[in-house]
Amino acid sequence: MAVGKVTFSKVEREKLAEILWLLNWISVVTGTILFGLGLFLRVEIHKWQEVMSEQGILYVPHMLITTGLAACCINFFGGKICLDCADTNKFLRWKLVMMPYIICTFFFTSCVLAGALMCYGIRSQMEESLFMGLRNAMRYYKDTDTPGRCNLKRTVDLLQIQFQCCGNTGYRDWFQIQWISSRYLDMGSSAVVDRMRSNVEGKYLMDGVPFSCCSTFSPWPCIQHHLSTSSTQDEKSQQLNLWRRGCQQALLDHYTGIMQSIGLTVLLIWLFELLVLTGVRYLQTAMENVLRLGDPESESDGWILENSLAETARSNFNIIKNLGKCYQVDDDPNINVPTAAPEEELPSQQVQVLVTS
Repeated sequence: MAVGKVTFSKVEREKLAEILWLLNWISVVTGTILFGLGLFLRVEIHKWQEVMSEQGILYVPHMLITTGLAACCINFFGGKICLDCADTNKFLRWKLVMMPYIICTFFFTSCVLAGALMCYGIRSQMEESLFMGLRNAMRYYKDTDTPGRCNLKRTVDLLQIQFQCCGNTGYRDWFQIQWISSRYLDMGSSAVVDRMRSNVEGKYLMDGVPFSCCSTFSPWPCIQHHLSTSSTQDEKSQQLNLWRRGCQQALLDHYTGIMQSIGLTVLLIWLFELLVLTGVRYLQTAMENVLRLGDPESESDGWILENSLAETARSNFNIIKNLGKCYQVDDDPNINVPTAAPEEELPSQQVQVLVTS
């Protein structure tokens, strides 16, 4: 029994073809939106790519960009097909193209759904990428004279000021690394030398943070150093001196909000494309049944699947199974044809040699 069987008159088939022509052109616009969303996400990721690890999330915007371009091409071609399918004579030109077109549209629609799911399922990978990238950026914060790292200090400072954050997971992350370059340390000072000797790796560690961690809402001058003393502990409790949130969480919230908005938009586009795909399938089956009946004026049935889901799956499985049997040796029609033995061919070869000599 057919799944989703609907009967169409000639007027209804023509009206369906016109509606699908319009929907395909709207799909071209939605494809442009997908392309634009992918570009927007690519630019947003590129802004802070220096504080992300190499295991980035660039495949998501690339997926959206590719899918958007495919949507524009497929739906532009589909609009022409649907418009011609209103006429039985013109449908004959596209009859062999309809099924490959529907398969390509189904694959493209699945890619749109995959893009939407990626936007919602990438949070954990993004969290790991930000943690590792921020850790490395803070480690090289002081290397302003090293090629390839000279802009990291500026990037981290802009990040902490713009997102009102400090450190990777918190301001205390700065206590564990040397973020002041050795060029600015007074190596003649005994206090500096003793601090570096007290560290196993010979680093100059201190309970201080860069200026970009200072809160702009603080009513008093920012206290950046000696943050572990009791006098500054009371001021820190007021949460006005330094930014309390870590930059990993700040960037994660920023990208999560963008991803959720883009994911919702892509999901709506997927539902719209699924509607277009369903309509094209109805139009294809209805027009093919008109050709079988031989009367363009008669009513015809259209459906999504000609048989039930179980029967369709069984039929496709049998087709694949039979294709595999075509390459088996047992089915070779020449398998039982006798061939001459090598010993029997030898005398004839000798005779030929004697004659030629």
